[in-house]
Amino acid sequence: MFHALYGWFYDPEGPFSFIRLFNYISSRAIFAIITSFAFTLFAGRPLIRALYRMGMRDTQRAEMEEAQEHKKGGTPTMGGVILFSATMLSTLLWCDLTNRFILFLLFASAWFFTLGFWDDSQKIKYQDSNKGLSRGMKYLGQISFGLLFSLLFLHPSTSPVPATIVSKLYFPFYKYPVVDLAWGYTFVIVLFVVYAANAINFADGMDGLAIVPSAYAIGVYGIFAYCLGNTKLSQYLMFDYLPGCGEVTILCAALLGACVGFLWYNSYPAEIFMGDTGSMYLGGVLGTMVVLLKQEILFLIVGGIFLAEILSVVLQDWIGIQRTGRRFLYRAPLHHSFQYQGLAETKITVRFWIVSGVLALVALASLKIR
Repeated sequence: MFHALYGWFYDPEGPFSFIRLFNYISSRAIFAIITSFAFTLFAGRPLIRALYRMGMRDTQRAEMEEAQEHKKGGTPTMGGVILFSATMLSTLLWCDLTNRFILFLLFASAWFFTLGFWDDSQKIKYQDSNKGLSRGMKYLGQISFGLLFSLLFLHPSTSPVPATIVSKLYFPFYKYPVVDLAWGYTFVIVLFVVYAANAINFADGMDGLAIVPSAYAIGVYGIFAYCLGNTKLSQYLMFDYLPGCGEVTILCAALLGACVGFLWYNSYPAEIFMGDTGSMYLGGVLGTMVVLLKQEILFLIVGGIFLAEILSVVLQDWIGIQRTGRRFLYRAPLHHSFQYQGLAETKITVRFWIVSGVLALVALASLKIR
């Protein structure tokens, strides 16, 4: 909205010359992070109370309840409503809503928020954490989005990325595209969308555990978006220039402010959980973002914690229990294995944050070390 005001009223000699700030990505990113953080901080408490009164409360599995240092059953869930509301408000205020990158991300936001909300609603309706959407239904929703997204992303008339590079695959720390996959790039898009949506969901098992690594990843991709959308910076860093992708920086700032504000309530002991509403929303948006910025493989580095969590589930459940009939870990996902060994929840969480911070720095290093 404020970016539109610049186009309507800006006059360098007029009384509204100050609105030139609304044309700068850096200024709008600052305003966006402040807006979403302030909304989350001040609207968070009333929203938590409303969710509690409406019966939107967590129903944990019995084995998980036994493992907790404090009982968490009954804590309000669907905290993704707070994340989504804060981010959407800030995005609508500060982003250029005609930008194709932003339109794709808004589409992803609505899709995955709805999917996660539906899943949480079913769990609450039946008061059973196992009665949400089936694994097949979740994958169907995620893959359907990935296929539709890939169709629009790879088609020259709707893609925000130049046709000369849209289907090329890039690797961190290497200057040139590795391969041009043409329409085979659809597989990469679907893979990373589904992976991101589920990886954050698996990591969301302790107070504050998933939100901080998500914030690190969002911050890293916000910096990449700013660099790749700037002609001078992209040329200096020897990246392909992506016209218009700098606008993604503002959405990242809005999302980052919402994550920091949500941590105010989600830190130990959590007053609210993000639920699938939040984890699927964050994962879906991140998965879409990594494709839009042509930095898919980088997510395996900056989201290394998520990769470790999902690999632990694959090793324990899909390979161990289902294929060989044995356990390779005490429990899965990985954070519960550490908890089973006696580490305090807060210690596990902070250590995961530290590792995520280091991985974010490694990912940022790939901007220059290529």
